[in-house]
This record gives sequence, structure tokens and C-alpha cells, in this order.
Amino acid sequence: MDEESLQKFEEVILDALSSKLTGFDSSSDAKAFIEKTIKSINPTVTKEEIEKLVEDINNFRPIEKYLKDEDIEDIMINNTSNIFVYRAGEGQQLVPERFSNKKDLDKLVNKFEMYATTATAHKNVYDVHMPNGSRVNIVNSPLGADITIRNFKKHALSIIDLINSGMLSYGLAARLWLYSEGLKIRPANMLVGGLPASGKTTLLNAMFSFFRPEERIVVIEETYELNTVTQENCVRLETNPDVTMQELVQNALRMRPDMLIIGEVRGAEAKDMMTAMNIGKIAMSTIHASTSRDVITRLEHTPMDIDRNIITLVDVIIMAAQVNENNKLVRRITQVSEIAGVETQVLLSDLFRYDYKTHKSTKMLPSVTYRDALAGVSSIEPNEILAEETKRRRILEQLNKIGIRDLRGINEFCKEYYDNPDRAVKKIDLPPVSVTQES
Repeated sequence: MDEESLQKFEEVILDALSSKLTGFDSSSDAKAFIEKTIKSINPTVTKEEIEKLVEDINNFRPIEKYLKDEDIEDIMINNTSNIFVYRAGEGQQLVPERFSNKKDLDKLVNKFEMYATTATAHKNVYDVHMPNGSRVNIVNSPLGADITIRNFKKHALSIIDLINSGMLSYGLAARLWLYSEGLKIRPANMLVGGLPASGKTTLLNAMFSFFRPEERIVVIEETYELNTVTQENCVRLETNPDVTMQELVQNALRMRPDMLIIGEVRGAEAKDMMTAMNIGKIAMSTIHASTSRDVITRLEHTPMDIDRNIITLVDVIIMAAQVNENNKLVRRITQVSEIAGVETQVLLSDLFRYDYKTHKSTKMLPSVTYRDALAGVSSIEPNEILAEETKRRRILEQLNKIGIRDLRGINEFCKEYYDNPDRAVKKIDLPPVSVTQES
């Protein structure tokens, strides 16, 4: 079979497979199904021709290398005009590859549809989820499909990865650990704010390592982005054209959650999130905003319309941003604010700020509002809470030093630490505290 015949045969196969090849657990299962389909269409095809066809069908040319690149966050195919990628730390870049004709672009769309674990369509808009977790948005147009691919990171960044990248300090990471776990008494209700590509979801995901193993967590997203591998008792829910975010949040309250994680809150579901907080559930979410005060403004106004007095159920707002340092785009925590009450407006206590002009941060101030609330519902004194936070900062420093940096590794240590702190600390050879360190 010559090259042109193979190409035509491949098109026939793609059409035959596009509605069938969905949700395979492994590439070997997919390959077996492809081979079976090929032979049913042409029993005389040779083994070598089958291998070539399988290889072509499994290859997402010309973007294959970008799909495998961990530094590429998004791939944007502007029909047959050009292709851009969004590279972490560098932003959008035009790449030399492109589709020379609409026919080749349609072939790529068929491949995405083939390998979709789930897919939804509305008119000429398609949302496709790939087996590796990537999300593909396809919009048909007269010029050809416009495709945006959100690459799913196989190796989600941990809190120590974020420390090493400069996004936050050990001290701030220790504070997030305290907020996330709440000394087994009451974790903080948190909102992680920021603009697109600021690292909100990355930061929220990193905090999963700190959650206690006995917590039942319900995660609700528009599209799966959070990596929940560290959690055993975890339910993952996803919206679709028939089920809204608000409906899923309402339903989640019937699922006996200890903690409710919402990928992003932006509408009427915010009131149901607040209801969860009001009945004693812990809730965390990301939200689009540029400052802590902007977060409050969004919560108070349409479409969220949350009463000012109810907003005080949120304990802390953490802001992330993408900033330009020495002509390089980097992600930084830019503000940490605890909600300290309400008068004529919601009162914010800023504990940390990043200066965009000097690229320096203020010293992390001690928690007051949340610390006192935690002390008030326990027998733990405020100074003991501060001492525990300092201890956790030193633990994170030691974990980084001895090479325990991934999500699972940190989570495994945290589990042991929650069960037996002294044994866990001894296992990592945490150095004794010097007088200098204490001061």
C-alpha cells in the first residue's frame, strides 16, 4: 500500500473510530481496538502497515512535542493561521509549526474526539477531556477549528516546589499548612485569588498535601484540574451542560463532606459555599480578583450577592499574581489577608504584601484573628500556635534539604506527623532549635 493509499485508509479509520474509541484505560487497549478496526475494513493489510497506521493515529502532529512538554501550560491553534504556546515563566510564544490545510486540522480534531474520556458539545463548541487529564476546547469556524489545549501536569507542583521557585517563603508555606490543617480542630476557610495564569489552582493544589487523611473531601470543578492523588476519601465532581456548579455545590452538602473544594467560584454557587461554611464545613476555592479588597467586592456584588456579615465566615484570602522580575514572568504570593470583622465594610488585616516596584515582600506578620479563633475553640494557647507554626517552617526546610519534595512524599510525612509528631520529626533528623533560631 503506497503512502497516499495509507493516508486515505487512515482517514476512513479515523471516521470509523471517532465515535467508538473513548475511555480506554491503557494505550494497549486502544491499540488492540485500532488493529481490530483496521482488519475489519481491510483484512489484507500487512502487519507493517498496521503498525504505521497505529503510530500515525496515536501521534498528534505537529503539536506532539508540546503536549509532552511539562513547561507548556496551554497550546493555542488558531485554525490554519498559526500556533501559539504558553510557556511557564515566559508567556505566550509563536511556534514555527502550523497546519497547512483544513483537512489536516480536521484530522487532529478527530483524534481528540477519539481519545476523549468525556466530551460535551453545544452547537459548534466542543469540550474534550483527554485520558492524561488535558482539556481541549474546540470551536468550529469557516476557517477551520480553533483549538485551545490546557496541558495537564503529570507531576503537580508541591508546596516545596513553589518555595524553590520563589513563589512563597518557608514561613508563608508553614502558615498555609496551619490554615489547611487547623491543628485537627478547625482548618481555615480560604479563598485563593488572582488573575488568569497567576498560579491560583497550582497553589490550591499544593495545599492538598497538608489535608488530614481522615477528612472526607468533595472537589467540584468545571473541568478537572486539581490533582487529588494524595486523598483517599475524596469525591470529584464536574459540571456539564445539564448540571451547574451551583447544583453540584448544593448536592455536595448531602455527601457528608468535611471539606469542600471548589475549583473556582464565580456565581450563585458562592452563596451555597457560604452556607457550607455556616453549618461547620470547611470550604476553599479560587476566585478571579487582583487584591484581597477586590475579592470582597466580587463577593458582595452580582452575581454572588453575599451579605456583608456572612462574608466574615471566610478566614483568609491569599492573592497570587504573575509579575515581571528582570524581564522574566514569575509567580508570587502578593498578599495574605485575614478577615477581621465588619463595620461599614468588611475589615481586612493584611499580614503580608509584595511590592511590585522593589520586588520585595514585607515581613510575614503573625496571625491574630484566625490564631485567636483557633485558640478559642481549643485548649491551645496563642503562643503555642505560633510555636507550632515555627516548627512547621523548620520541618519544611528539612524536608527540602533531605529531598522529600513531591506531593505524595510531603503528604506521607504529614500523615505520620499527625499520627505521631515526635516519631516523624525524629525520622527526618530535624536539627535542634538554636537560640538564634528562636529569636
